Amino acid sequence: MRLVRFSAPESAGIGSDPQFGVLNDQDQILVLRGDPIYSGILPTETKVDLADVRLLAPVLPRSKVVCVGKNYADHAKEMDSEVPAQPVIFIKPNTTVIGPQDTIQWPRMSERVDFEGELAIVIGRICKEVPREKVSDVIFGYTLANDVTARDLQKVDGQWSRAKGFDTFCPLGPWIETDFQPGNQVLQTTLNGEVKQSEPLTSMIFKIPEIIEFITSVMTLLPGDVILTGTPAGIGPMQAGDNVQISIDGLGVLSNKISPRAN
Repeated sequence: MRLVRFSAPESAGIGSDPQFGVLNDQDQILVLRGDPIYSGILPTETKVDLADVRLLAPVLPRSKVVCVGKNYADHAKEMDSEVPAQPVIFIKPNTTVIGPQDTIQWPRMSERVDFEGELAIVIGRICKEVPREKVSDVIFGYTLANDVTARDLQKVDGQWSRAKGFDTFCPLGPWIETDFQPGNQVLQTTLNGEVKQSEPLTSMIFKIPEIIEFITSVMTLLPGDVILTGTPAGIGPMQAGDNVQISIDGLGVLSNKISPRAN
């Protein structure tokens, strides 16, 4: 099931507030009552065409985005780092989240802003100390993410909060797929149509059960929290006006442009 969050024009007659819906194969959205993470799937009788709405980030994390660093061996190598013995985690604030087609804002204090395409997990319930054999109980679905990074600031700071924490530095979308099963699907990132990253999900060092078990041994996750599972090799800088697209078969395409550098 593909779940979307969207805003519709006044002519649709469903109000101006963000809405949730189920997207079908005919590119029609069945409007839901409330947020499906909290309310379940409660359909209305209203349908709108995908072409007539603006897709928003499919989830707004209640508290945090938890990210896994260096989770592909080739990426660790390109960062001049050893493969970690256990997951390396950090947090992006929920204010970094934007949706498909939204603009990534280039902060004035950075000279280099990079893309990092990733698979994202959406958490469906409060959870703590989840054993790996039970992780499916807490996963609501999957979506795509771009862990945008001010690479120069990351190197200067020696830690990642500022470099990865700017507003707009976590595009998510275009929808949440509740039936997706990670396997050998290829994660691909293109910049202005040129392939920059291409790696099967099976190349992740720490698989999803290990990731969730590890994170929940550290912190409680809340419904709507998002986990970014790491980026493969091929990261690189974006320039003003560049269009970055992230795709995984079954999850659609997440597309965003970057603004000129702020003055």
